[in-house]
Amino acid sequence: MTEGAAAPGPARLRAAGKLVLLAAGLVLGGLLLRALGAAPGTDWVDLYIRDQGLTGEALFLLAGAAAAAAGLPRQGVAFLGGYAFGAVLGTVLGLAAQVLGCALAYAWARLVGRDWAERRLAGRFGRRLRPVRDVLAESPFGATLALRLLPVGNNLALNLLAGLAGIAALPFLAASALGYLPQTIVFALLGKGVRVDGLWQLGLAGLLLLASLGIGLVLLRRARAGRAMAES
Repeated sequence: MTEGAAAPGPARLRAAGKLVLLAAGLVLGGLLLRALGAAPGTDWVDLYIRDQGLTGEALFLLAGAAAAAAGLPRQGVAFLGGYAFGAVLGTVLGLAAQVLGCALAYAWARLVGRDWAERRLAGRFGRRLRPVRDVLAESPFGATLALRLLPVGNNLALNLLAGLAGIAALPFLAASALGYLPQTIVFALLGKGVRVDGLWQLGLAGLLLLASLGIGLVLLRRARAGRAMAES
């Protein structure tokens, strides 16, 4: 595939569609939680998280990091952060939890599975995994940032692959944090909007999500890292 060629159209559309469906599902889930809870529907959040001060924030951070490290959608962590703490603090805590979860998965893979990874890369899975590994090794910060911004791939898979392949930790984690930020803001806004029936937060989050998808799809046409992940 040439440097300027696009990844397969269906792959791009499927990736974008999954993100939109995830956003819609989180909004519907948040509305359901409000409907099932005591009026005004957020008492459970106030009781166990929001009103606990630093304890509640630490609990959210640890639980969110564990969820992200286990492979649950990182956007869900940001959504709950916005729902519990508002858009600004929710973004900060949600981003911190995602980066911590990323670091945990990366460290586990790097400390435990390096030899296993080399065997896999030498075997029948190497044809799909080696291009992504090679791009990450060539440009840890730039490739990681592109992959985090693009609507392709799997967050946990990238964390594990980077650790297994021995990608430098600092550029990988720094680029992950920067690449996580746009969607973290979007989903924290969605969480805040659901909690307070804030139509402007929901509308702004929707516009930002569309803008993020548009930028990601444009980058996917140009980024070698994105094409490698889309084809793996």
